Amino acid sequence: MKATFVSAAVVGALMWPAFASADALMKEAQELFEPIPSTVPAVKNNTVTRAKVELGKKLFFDPRLSSSHLISCNTCHNLGMGGDDNLETSIGHGWAKGPRNAPTVFNAVFNVAQFWDGRAEDLKAQAKGPIQAGVEMNNTPDMVEKTLLSMPAYVQSFEEAFPGEAKAVSFDNMAKAIEAFEATLITPGSRFDAYLEGNANALNAQEKNGLKLFMDKGCAACHAGVNLGGQDYYPFGVMEKPGADILPEGDKGRYAVTKTADDAYVFRAGPLRNIELTAPYFHSGNVWQLEQAVAVMGESQLGEKLSDKEVVDITAFLKTLTGEQPRVEYPILPVSTHRTPKPTAMTQ
Repeated sequence: MKATFVSAAVVGALMWPAFASADALMKEAQELFEPIPSTVPAVKNNTVTRAKVELGKKLFFDPRLSSSHLISCNTCHNLGMGGDDNLETSIGHGWAKGPRNAPTVFNAVFNVAQFWDGRAEDLKAQAKGPIQAGVEMNNTPDMVEKTLLSMPAYVQSFEEAFPGEAKAVSFDNMAKAIEAFEATLITPGSRFDAYLEGNANALNAQEKNGLKLFMDKGCAACHAGVNLGGQDYYPFGVMEKPGADILPEGDKGRYAVTKTADDAYVFRAGPLRNIELTAPYFHSGNVWQLEQAVAVMGESQLGEKLSDKEVVDITAFLKTLTGEQPRVEYPILPVSTHRTPKPTAMTQ
């Protein structure tokens, strides 16, 4: 058998279109998306210090911030379950069912605002909301302060986290500490991040095709940036409104915040980082399969019925967004004293 030799130049010429296509895909992705940084991002008007983070971690896990002493931030934003509770809507005080699906706390620091309707401008404001909501933790700022002041270990931690302040233990500082801790709950190191940083082999052929579809079909128009979403507000049902099970008629989204007619059924674009871990989906929490969520978005937002293969490929790409999950050691909480307010009953 006679061997055939092909010069390196000829091989390069034959393979050039594939390499060029791969380079073009990566370049387009790098223009639309950003990898999650490996360091804790800065927080506006709240310097993140070790003392603040350690205090915030205790507060995040402490159920005594609720009037029943049963519900903590981690109840609805479970750090072992993707940063949410994997329920359609959360269960709060008196076993009340909340109105919306709990968003993940992971990478929330990168969102333009918090909650599905953006009513909290930052994580500090968000931390205050559920504590005071009757269907969630059902507490008051005064009672929270009284609870924290009743435990000397907490008083000392607040003084260390907020040195020089005349009133270190306050509802506002509680929220700042929780915000500082939540700022550390980022998930870098996903395979998609490796791809954005130049590793062309980080994604396989199917995942790259899913990425291309995600950009070409228009998904990236709303789901871009470092968090692939969370940066702006859009109508749910741009092209075709989904059924009432997915888009409940009574929940008009951002309209409740702005009272502007154009904001009816407008919601913040959901961040897609770690999306495979956070089912069920949408603010209603009525879609349990990621593939179904992709298909719904295709019809509702893009006006296009995606093929089965397109749905599968886009879903494969979305699964590359799962990053390194924060490993948080459960804190030992300060001991209650005889001055600590007693819990209220969880009656319905």
